[in-house]
Amino acid sequence: MSVKTGLESIEKYWPKRFRDARFGLLIHPASINRRYHNAVDVFMRFRKARLTALFGPQHGIFGQTQDNMVEWRGFRDKKTGVHVFSLYGHTREPEPSMLEHIDVMVIDLQDAGSRYYTFIWTMELSMKACAQYEKSVVVLDRPNPIGGKATEGTVLLRDYASFVGNRPLPVRHGMTIGEIAVYLNDQFHPSLELFVIPMEDWKRHMWFDETGLPWVMPSPNMPTLDTAIVYPGMCLLEGTLLSEGRGTTRPFEIFGAPFIDPDALVKRLREFGLPGVEFRPLHFEPTFQKHSGKLCGGAQIHITHKERFRPFKTGVAVLRAVRDLYPDHTLWREPPYEYEREKMPIDILAGTDRLRRDIDNGEGLERMEGWWTEECHRFRTMVRKYYLLYA
Repeated sequence: MSVKTGLESIEKYWPKRFRDARFGLLIHPASINRRYHNAVDVFMRFRKARLTALFGPQHGIFGQTQDNMVEWRGFRDKKTGVHVFSLYGHTREPEPSMLEHIDVMVIDLQDAGSRYYTFIWTMELSMKACAQYEKSVVVLDRPNPIGGKATEGTVLLRDYASFVGNRPLPVRHGMTIGEIAVYLNDQFHPSLELFVIPMEDWKRHMWFDETGLPWVMPSPNMPTLDTAIVYPGMCLLEGTLLSEGRGTTRPFEIFGAPFIDPDALVKRLREFGLPGVEFRPLHFEPTFQKHSGKLCGGAQIHITHKERFRPFKTGVAVLRAVRDLYPDHTLWREPPYEYEREKMPIDILAGTDRLRRDIDNGEGLERMEGWWTEECHRFRTMVRKYYLLYA
C-alpha cells in the first residue's frame, strides 16, 4: 500500500478560493513527501498560492534544538527569503505581526499519536490566533503512525490543561492531525474557516511502516516508529526523576535511574504479565538531561507484538514497579515543566492527579486500567463524528 499525504494532494484538493492567496507554512523536518522533498520545496513549485512566511514549532523547522524545552528564535530563510517565525520562543501562539504577512496558515506536521506531543497544540494555538484575526487554516493530513484503531490512557481534564495537553484527548488518541483539527474547530474554534486536505489510501488499521512512506524524525528524540509506539506510556517518565532515555540512542525505550537494580526491576515488571513486550535489564549513562554522566540501572523495552502491546499500561507499570521497589526514593518531579509552574508535571502529562494518587496508594494496575479505559470509550464515542473517511 502506498499512502498519499495531504502534502502530496495539494494540487488536487487546494481550495479554489485561496488561488493566489498569501500563505504561511507551519512545518518541521518530517514535513516531506515520499521522495524526501521538504514541504518548502514542494510549495516553491506550487503556482496556486504565494508562500510569504514560515512558522516552526518546538525543536524548530530544522529540528535543530535537540533537548526538550529549549526555545529558539526566528530568522530569515536563505532559500525562500521569507521570515521564519518561532512558535516555541517568546510566544507559542502566532502574534498579529506574524499573521499580517498571510491570508492562510498551512499546517503540515507529522504527529506521533500521543496527546503529549506538542505539535498538535502548536496547531491549536495557530487555529485560535487565525480565528481571532480572520485568517483561514489548511491542514495537510498525515498518518497517525501508531494507527487509528486503538485508544488508551487517561482523558485530560480541563483543570490540567497545558502545552502537553490543552484539550480533552486520551493519551493515545487514535486520530490523525486533520481529524484533531476538525474536532478542535467544532468544539473550541467554531468561527475559524478550516480546510483539511485528506490523505489517499490510508486506513485506520495501518501502522506507519505499512504506509509506504519514509520515516523522518519529527523531533530529535523520536528517531524510529518503535519510539512512537512506546511513547504514550514512557513519556510519563518526564514527570518523574527517572531518566526516560534522553541522552541515549534509544530514548523512551531505555529508562532507569542511578538507584535502580536492573534485575530487580525487570523481575517486578515481568510479574505484571504485560502483553506484547519484554524487558531487558541494562546499565546506561545519559549524555544529557536527567542523570547526565551518571551510571543508571534500568531496562530496555522490546516490543514483541505491537498489536497486543499496551504502551500506556506499560508506562504505568514501570512507575508502579519503581514505587513498589523503592518506596523511600522520591519519584515525582517538581514543577516547572513545559511552562506550567504550579501543577505537578506527572499530573499535567496524565491530565489528572488521579493516576499519581493511585500509584502512591498502591492501586492495582488492572483497576487503574479499568477507569481510564471507560474514559477512552466515552471520548471515542463522542469524537467519531469528526473522523474523516478513512475506512
